[in-house]
Amino acid sequence: MSTPTKRWQRKGTVIMAAVLFGIAAFATTTRTWLNVQLPATAVQTPDLAVSGSDAATAVTAFAVVAITAGLAASIAGPVARWIVSVILMVAGVGVAAASWTVISDPAQGAAGAIGQAIGVSGAAGTEVTLTVMPWAALVSGVLIALTGAWLAAASRSWTSSRRYAPVAAAGTATAASGSESTTPGTGSPAADTNGGGPEPVDDIDSWDRLSRGDDPTNYR
Repeated sequence: MSTPTKRWQRKGTVIMAAVLFGIAAFATTTRTWLNVQLPATAVQTPDLAVSGSDAATAVTAFAVVAITAGLAASIAGPVARWIVSVILMVAGVGVAAASWTVISDPAQGAAGAIGQAIGVSGAAGTEVTLTVMPWAALVSGVLIALTGAWLAAASRSWTSSRRYAPVAAAGTATAASGSESTTPGTGSPAADTNGGGPEPVDDIDSWDRLSRGDDPTNYR
């Protein structure tokens, strides 16, 4: 009697968590991470809203890796699942580290956008404020890394599919048994009206009979 799989070990639950956390990290990069208030100049320049994809490009890349790894875990074998677990942990650490870099130094994260706007990345009087999105990405990265460890622990109870093993043999046996015709009521191979035995199946069977001295035309 097989031991029932615990809820936290279910394959669908672990894979869904990995994919959702990866999507959550990716979604944060499409939102505003930094609000930049530029210094007043002779030419009025509007304030900037820097998205996560501009402030932390690595977060986008690691999030895509996490999503792909989560989907790959659904078809991976025992050894490959360990590799996927490591990839998820690395991707999670990468998301968290890139997010923390922006959180710890917002001005550096906004430097590229500021340089494109006014030509100087370190203009005096520039104010950069964080939104909640970098923190959300940081949490998503931690969860992705934890999901990698979760996958390594839960996948030990997963079984590999063997649906293809006995089907072909059973189908071949059924076809072989059904290829022989029987005479109703006797269960023996059908004999021809001349009493010469079963009819030849094909030309090769006819040649075999001819080699034994039988006339194959008696069966046609």
